[in-house]
Amino acid sequence: MLTVDFARFPLAHGDRVLDLGCGAGRHAFECYRRGADVVALDRDRDELRQVAGWFAALREAGEAPPDAHATTVEGDALALPFPDDSFDAVIAAEILEHIPDDARALAEAVRVLRPGGRIAVTVPRHGPERVCWALSDAYHEVEGGHVRIYRGDELVRRLRAAGLVPYGTHHAHALHSPYWWLKCAVGVDNDTSLPVRAYHRMLVWDITRRPLATRLAEDLLNPLLGKSLVVYATKPRHAAGRPEEPERPDASGEPGRDAA
Repeated sequence: MLTVDFARFPLAHGDRVLDLGCGAGRHAFECYRRGADVVALDRDRDELRQVAGWFAALREAGEAPPDAHATTVEGDALALPFPDDSFDAVIAAEILEHIPDDARALAEAVRVLRPGGRIAVTVPRHGPERVCWALSDAYHEVEGGHVRIYRGDELVRRLRAAGLVPYGTHHAHALHSPYWWLKCAVGVDNDTSLPVRAYHRMLVWDITRRPLATRLAEDLLNPLLGKSLVVYATKPRHAAGRPEEPERPDASGEPGRDAA
């Protein structure tokens, strides 16, 4: 299940991409399939071991171009183990809400991104996330849990303050918002609730089968109920003067569009 829209975040064959806080690796795998040279970074050694296994499986199955490369790195988002200007693209999907010093994490992401490169940042959307917090303290008051809720315009301002030029936004995963509201209402650790189990089966069916009906429904509902906010930005080629626009601008609209 991808949150980043690669039509708005195009990769060229051979681009070096950092998946920052890769988790289970969903975006890293897609970048690898598209021919990028991928570095999947996370603090969780066990997850990185699984991601490395999937990289090997994709390679063996021929699902990635033979000249593409993929590797895992155990590291900290606040002190990335890479030189300046190391990557053509950076993905930071659903990690900033976990980091108390998010400004420092953004500064590190910008540091390792080459001038002219692109970054995609995704966070839980303000409205659906507020409902989860109101229904359940256990949803976010856990070790490594969410420490803040972003408003869309606030996130765009933070990206600008980090020296980036936002060029488009959208929302994703509207069908997942009610699922998490149900989970929070009955208990986030309650896996026996019939409504939660039924909704989870529907989501698995939707993810694996991708029927047209649910794709259309989610597209219609994303502006209202999308669980995630995605912001795309570029790093200017020059530190001074007017920032350059992205080379291949996003067709979704102006920076900050739908950033609720």
